Amino acid sequence: MSAVLFKPAKWWSLLKLNSRRTFSTRACDRKSHGARWQIRQSVVPPRPSLVGILSAFPTSITTLPTASYSTISSEMVLDLDPTTQSNYDQIASEHVDLDWTLDFEKSIISGSITHTLAVRKDAVAAVVFDTIALSIDEVLVADKQVDFLLGEKHPVMGSALTIPLPSGLKTGNKVKCTISYRTSQKSMSLQWLAKEQTRGKLFPFLFSQCQPIYARSLAPLQDTPSVKITYNAKVTSKLPVLLSAIRVSPPSDGPAHGGKKIGTDAVTYTYKQPFPIPTYLVAIAAGNLAYHPCPPVSGKSWKTGVWAEPETLKAAYDEFGDAINEYVEKAEEVLPPYQFGVYDVLVLPPSFPYGGMENACLSFLTPTLLVGDHSLVDVVIHELSHSWFGNGVTQAHSTHFWLNEGWTTYMERLILGRLHGAGVHGLNYIIGAKAMFDDLERYKDTPKYQRLVIEFDKGEDPDDAYSKIPYEKGANLILHLERTIGGLDIFLPYVRDYVSTFMGKSITTTQWKDHLYAYYKVHGGEEKVKALDSIDWDAWFYGEGTKLPVDMQYDTTLAEAAYALAKKWSDSRNTADVSHLFKPSDLENFDSNQKAVFLERLHSYPPLPSTHVKKLGAIYGLAHTPNAELRFRYYAIAFADPTTDAAKELAPAAANWVVGKDSSGVLKGRMKFCRPVFREVNRVNHKLAVDTFVPSKDAFHPIARRMIEKDLGLA
Repeated sequence: MSAVLFKPAKWWSLLKLNSRRTFSTRACDRKSHGARWQIRQSVVPPRPSLVGILSAFPTSITTLPTASYSTISSEMVLDLDPTTQSNYDQIASEHVDLDWTLDFEKSIISGSITHTLAVRKDAVAAVVFDTIALSIDEVLVADKQVDFLLGEKHPVMGSALTIPLPSGLKTGNKVKCTISYRTSQKSMSLQWLAKEQTRGKLFPFLFSQCQPIYARSLAPLQDTPSVKITYNAKVTSKLPVLLSAIRVSPPSDGPAHGGKKIGTDAVTYTYKQPFPIPTYLVAIAAGNLAYHPCPPVSGKSWKTGVWAEPETLKAAYDEFGDAINEYVEKAEEVLPPYQFGVYDVLVLPPSFPYGGMENACLSFLTPTLLVGDHSLVDVVIHELSHSWFGNGVTQAHSTHFWLNEGWTTYMERLILGRLHGAGVHGLNYIIGAKAMFDDLERYKDTPKYQRLVIEFDKGEDPDDAYSKIPYEKGANLILHLERTIGGLDIFLPYVRDYVSTFMGKSITTTQWKDHLYAYYKVHGGEEKVKALDSIDWDAWFYGEGTKLPVDMQYDTTLAEAAYALAKKWSDSRNTADVSHLFKPSDLENFDSNQKAVFLERLHSYPPLPSTHVKKLGAIYGLAHTPNAELRFRYYAIAFADPTTDAAKELAPAAANWVVGKDSSGVLKGRMKFCRPVFREVNRVNHKLAVDTFVPSKDAFHPIARRMIEKDLGLA
């Protein structure tokens, strides 16, 4: 095959005519066994007209597909990702080779990405990749240089990179495309930390966060979960490098940085990821990193270990090291075998915006989990469970995000229950329900975000809908399904079949439900199909409002004492001095989750008087606890009525706690904490919230920074 070299002037003029047009997309709001059709009008920079492109040079193709959705089947229309500008329905990346160099002084990654593309539609004339804030230097197709077009920037989706392809391509053909490029300091996926922002304060640090749609600022990619890729990588760096893949060289358990001098000598790290993953799981971390392997498990081919800065490694291994192998083994009791070969965890600096991120082979974790009592390790179980739900069986796009998170949350709690009993299983559902109902209330003015299956408009930002709803409503749907179908003995064989059927694939809610019915039609007959029909699927998938479709019941064994203590505090609101009613020993038999339930239950009552809020913090040490899970819940109680003296007095302390201007000196970059605290402080004193955030905003990850700016009305 020979590559086609476009004439830049003519190509550009043709594309410019098509750079802004209004077009229609068809969207389906699926109901049980039917569909309700809607037509939407959107104005976004669309894919350039392929007919226009091809008219710029000679070709033997006379009948050509355009980028219009009208050229594909109605079922494919339903499944197209509304957050990508790529033409993955016509040609899709199957494998990429990355060759990167890290520049910590300029805060950029430079190098190349080579795509192995599979043609999905005859006569496809160009491939379109997603990009954000990338500088494209050169493009090769089939080893020959071609011109390219970097389109106008869409505020959410970025700039489409359109590259011409050889003429006459047929479905099933393979094409290689190499793009030389550089990232920029505007990358939404990358955070470059100065050495002062790390624990050791000796070397800078880099880490990525690509979910949901930020991998396009790391590399030119078809940035949609509907495309799953394998990848190989070579990364040259003066600091140790980790990727979401299996290390080839230098060995993880060998000398740090291959025995070279960290911070001075450049070392090339090589990795391979043979299992197909969505682009949001391509991840990198680089810094002064040390490794502690977990003991090998007899009869198992997978390996586990803990990564962190040297100054954090002992605490990290003490918290997680003894448990990781047990978690993988426990998961394999109910699921197909772990397929990724390696399961390591990496504890990141405090600006990491999430509790954890399930990057393949390497879960990223927040340091706020290091509380010393193993009470927050459920996050590790959650990220591990993604190896089956999300990394293995993947949502087709953000509309079906619940397939990743709802299933993972359900499995996390199933494993916790098998480890620690029904009381722990129920307690975690109770904690999750509070977060879910809070978010359902928060989205009462945008009710579509209360749905489990959210129909996003073309170019809509899925981060605007990010909440605990897909996690918790999704997990409750699966729990309700388990109970409706007849319990775990009947349900778990289906779960294993579901995972085995779709492992390595990307699916929609409709595909999930169709498989569910097909399975139980064979493995249960009419009785089980009737049980499935008794579920109000419309209400679960598309229901809005602040309640679940059914009244879910959980084991409250471990919650009752917390409920009683919360009621005692609420009942004491008319008592002037409560010092004689409460003492620190009230909580001595509570674990961290029970303390959280106590605070959440207390928050559900009418706001406490200021005197009680202050006593609550003083008696139990909540105003200064290093446990962020408890600290931010205490602040929620204090700010329940933003007009009280307690709220006004605690607002500065809460704001300073988030930005690390307190005794800890540590930023609370996890969005679970920083966003709600800033929102509450904003209700008390908008100027205080803004004046505290703005000078410290660059310390936050770009994703967290942007979301806080929206919360405070700054964006």
